[in-house]
Amino acid sequence: MKASIELNRKTYETDLSKPIDISIGLRGDAKNPVAWYLDAPKINPVKDGDFIGKVSEGASVNFNNIQFNPHAHGTHTECVGHISREFYSVNQTLKTFFFLSKLISVEPETRGEDKVISEAILREKIQPNETEALIIRTLPNFREKQTKKYSHTNWPYLSEEAAVYLRNSGVKHLLIDLPSVDKEKDGGKLLAHKAFWNYPKNTRFDATITELVYVPNSIEDGDYLLNLQIASFENDASPSKPVLYKFL
Repeated sequence: MKASIELNRKTYETDLSKPIDISIGLRGDAKNPVAWYLDAPKINPVKDGDFIGKVSEGASVNFNNIQFNPHAHGTHTECVGHISREFYSVNQTLKTFFFLSKLISVEPETRGEDKVISEAILREKIQPNETEALIIRTLPNFREKQTKKYSHTNWPYLSEEAAVYLRNSGVKHLLIDLPSVDKEKDGGKLLAHKAFWNYPKNTRFDATITELVYVPNSIEDGDYLLNLQIASFENDASPSKPVLYKFL
């Protein structure tokens, strides 16, 4: 299923029958990734008296309740409502879903006990106004990211200056393979979130951050068409399914 797409006065060819899914699926067991000190999500059949919503238990359908947190349990996309006093819904913020994107792999630098994605690292990988969406794959990149328990691990994070650089470079949609663009325990400063959205002085309401993606090592750095899919949650964040397509 080949398609010809015009972006920024350039024409790109891609094959829509060959998607590259970089989301982490949600599952109701201990193999699910977890952050922010929560337990694993729960997926259980509805129970009502003698009724159990499970075909193997005699029901005509499988009928499950799902309990999870978008920020803690898998790939999710969030809007500025994640950090604002006012309510903003990602479902109302993200209204278009295809973007020219760039995938980069970075090795965070060591600063004391922290691993930091600095402005200098990003300047070597991306130029101003080069792309509307940026996917950051951190190195080393292990498959265990798909099941990792992130709480109390002090994961790598984006420096405030790096977030400002991305904002000033025209990146509206930032995707990363970590639970947050910010330091796990930062006292609530959220410097990278605030800098990327330019909150609260001149807020970029049309910008989004997607966290906890997973990009296999077999996927090369470079330019892709990004389809950023979300569920229609009226919430600051939604579970999401970012899908990449190679250019031919």
